[in-house]
Amino acid sequence: MKIFYTIILSTFILTSLSAQVNRSIMPAPGPSPEINLEEPQQFVLDNGLRVMVVENHKLPRVSMQLAIDNPPIAEGNKAGVTSLAGSLLGNGSLSIPKDEFNEEVDYLGASISFSLRGAYASTLSKYFPRILELMADAAINPNFTEDEFSKEKAKLITNLKAQEKDVSAIASRVQNVLAYGKVHPYGEYITEETINNVTFIDAKQYYTDLFVPENAYLVIIGDVDFDNVKALVSTYFNDWVKASPPSLSYSRPRNTQYTQIDFVDVPNAVQSEIYVQNLVDLEMKDPDYLSAKLANRILGASGAGRFHQNLREDKAYTYAAYSQLSDDKYAPGRFGATASVRNVVTDSAVVEFLKEFNRIVKEPVTEKELENVKAEYIGSFVMALEKPSTIARYALNIETENLPKDFYKTYLERIDAITIEDVEKAAKKYFKVNNARIVIVGKGSEVVENLEKITYNGKALPVNYYDKYGNPVAKPNYDVILPEGVTIKSVVDHYLEAVGGREEVANITSYLLNAEAQTQGMTLELNVKKTNKDQFMQDIKMMGNSMQKQVVNGDKGYMTAQGQRKDLSTEELAKIKSESSTFPELNYTDQTVSLEGMEMIEGKNAYKLKVSDEKVSYYDAESGLKVKDVTVVQTQGQTIESTVEYKDYKEVSGILFPFLLLQNAGPQTFEFLVKEIKLNEGVTDSDFE
Repeated sequence: MKIFYTIILSTFILTSLSAQVNRSIMPAPGPSPEINLEEPQQFVLDNGLRVMVVENHKLPRVSMQLAIDNPPIAEGNKAGVTSLAGSLLGNGSLSIPKDEFNEEVDYLGASISFSLRGAYASTLSKYFPRILELMADAAINPNFTEDEFSKEKAKLITNLKAQEKDVSAIASRVQNVLAYGKVHPYGEYITEETINNVTFIDAKQYYTDLFVPENAYLVIIGDVDFDNVKALVSTYFNDWVKASPPSLSYSRPRNTQYTQIDFVDVPNAVQSEIYVQNLVDLEMKDPDYLSAKLANRILGASGAGRFHQNLREDKAYTYAAYSQLSDDKYAPGRFGATASVRNVVTDSAVVEFLKEFNRIVKEPVTEKELENVKAEYIGSFVMALEKPSTIARYALNIETENLPKDFYKTYLERIDAITIEDVEKAAKKYFKVNNARIVIVGKGSEVVENLEKITYNGKALPVNYYDKYGNPVAKPNYDVILPEGVTIKSVVDHYLEAVGGREEVANITSYLLNAEAQTQGMTLELNVKKTNKDQFMQDIKMMGNSMQKQVVNGDKGYMTAQGQRKDLSTEELAKIKSESSTFPELNYTDQTVSLEGMEMIEGKNAYKLKVSDEKVSYYDAESGLKVKDVTVVQTQGQTIESTVEYKDYKEVSGILFPFLLLQNAGPQTFEFLVKEIKLNEGVTDSDFE
């Protein structure tokens, strides 16, 4: 009876409360939360280091951020020296070797990281003095060694090679070059040549020149005492020699005079990278800074933005479409909108980008849109205040960006006061649709024809052509005509004759290959075995451990990945078996493959054979040799392309085989050097168990 009474009473209370609320009327917004950011206590060392301390005794933790706010410096023919010098930091100090340094940091449950722009550390407050000492020692007296320099240099070159044909990496580089120019710090780029120009002495000197205290700030937040911090910092950073960084001036980059398409042809691209950009003069201290940020958020800075809603949710052109608006006190920042789209809709996506640009500039945003982005900004701002790193960033911004002391205390009030008119005015000022560069990196043979038909303001948009380093080039010739008389049989016969002859190739009953590639300082092994009895094995190992393995033995097969085994489906078996013979070309006929025409591969004509719905092979028209395989698969709504390029053919038992295999999968490229090939030996049935 008591339980029943409680239910009745609760129902009565809820009904009564409900009756008192008119749900048809939206409740009036409450006042903006009051932001109480404690003002840092500050002091300056004789060497110029500015120190800010915020005491917060809620938790026994301390965070330390050392930030060096130097103007950008161009590296010229030694581009990459910044990266190399920064990578040498964090390897201990002159007094503590690397391993001992890292072991002590781990033992104390702390974390420390370094770059050429400063350092960051986090620790329990009881270990604060020691971690501060370690951070200062490793930052001011770094342990630079030639051995570590050589390792970091090799890593950087490997990463560069991995990005050579990555469409996103090419797009990023060309965007910067076209926006700022190659001699500007924001426009220059790293190459293998510039990295090889950097010596160990260069890296050390670059650190000495730039890692100086004049523009340095140390922010310490947490369970500390100001007087104790002052004494410790004065002790540990006292030996940091007073010095000024080099200061250079650069010509100011300018926007293009008219909207244009700047195209980079990457024949292996299965998607187009689109980046619509213009330069902006925007700093955090500008009165319309927050209005501009809200305008960008409405347009495309989130999943609710117009770009994303249009290109993904409405048109399904892309997985994501976003925009960003950067501020910069040293040079023009950028407004940019970006998306990766299918080749077939590249021109349509450009049209939609321009449409949304025009709409936000010419039409006021809605009250609902403004209300929503304000709520997003306020929510993210309030939540971020829980993080010590946020407080440190705010304290730094006030000093480095010349902001009013109450910039963040009044942040929410100023957000709340922004009107539709403010957003419209900011959009017109910063989204320069009539001076935009539409940088597109993609497969020209499939997209250029339609790009040249795009009109804007009643006129065709001019299309300029660039190489993957931003150098102007002539329009590529996509009209490669297939010579008369070329057939699938003639292409296959030419290939088989080029490698050693159809009869000789048909006599191969088994094939063994061992190859190696270097990735991030480690060796990647590729082992392949095949027979002419539907047997296939491919094993990829790292440090002797199998990472991924595929095995087919007649009508059975499986694959393993990091110890997990999965039996192959009938469809998967069929795909692998079609390519598992020693020379699949022996079985190519008009019924199994199709001749798709010709394409230029590295400046040479190549015949294109469609082997399956997912795979295309290319054969050099002159030599007959296979030069590339391209495999495209759809997974989780994305198009994934992998390519294998075949180079450096050498003879093995009278048959030519490629001894350099360049495998590209997404952003990664592996350069496999063949160490061994055996024909009709070294393979047994037990290899396929």
